[in-house]
Amino acid sequence: MATFISGGCKNGKSYFAQRVAKAYGAPLYYVATMIPHDDEDDARILRHRADRAGWGFETLECGRDVLACLERADARGSFLIDSATALLSNEMFAPDGFHAGAPDKVAAALVEFVRRAPNTVVVSDYIYSDAAVYDEWTLAYRRGLARVDRALAQACDCVCEAVAGQIIVYKGALP
Repeated sequence: MATFISGGCKNGKSYFAQRVAKAYGAPLYYVATMIPHDDEDDARILRHRADRAGWGFETLECGRDVLACLERADARGSFLIDSATALLSNEMFAPDGFHAGAPDKVAAALVEFVRRAPNTVVVSDYIYSDAAVYDEWTLAYRRGLARVDRALAQACDCVCEAVAGQIIVYKGALP
């Protein structure tokens, strides 16, 4: 059963995702998609590692080409992909330049991942409710993430949102 979890920053998405992935059973894989760029990113990664210490997750570092993780893991296991947000950023704003087709590539890869490894939890950040005016790059990214999120919501059995530490289920049921 695949689960998609969206929500704002620091609303409990990752912790909740760990619980859902654990409920799916072992082996447990944490697909770490963030490629750190500064001290804040490094601190966030350390916090996430500490948060999942003792849970039994094997970490698979995969900042791009998420399907490659399945070559290093048992597809019958439970996967937590954290996050679609970072994965899209890595693919869209790659070292070799801007890739406008990244949202479609990432959406297709994540949907295929869920198809191949059905016990997958995918985390994404909800970045759509403010009223700020953004530059063209940020607007393209926000629109792209919306496409990725819609594809995941359609492909997953359960769709949830983390809001102020509470989980709202919009589709399906939690394990």
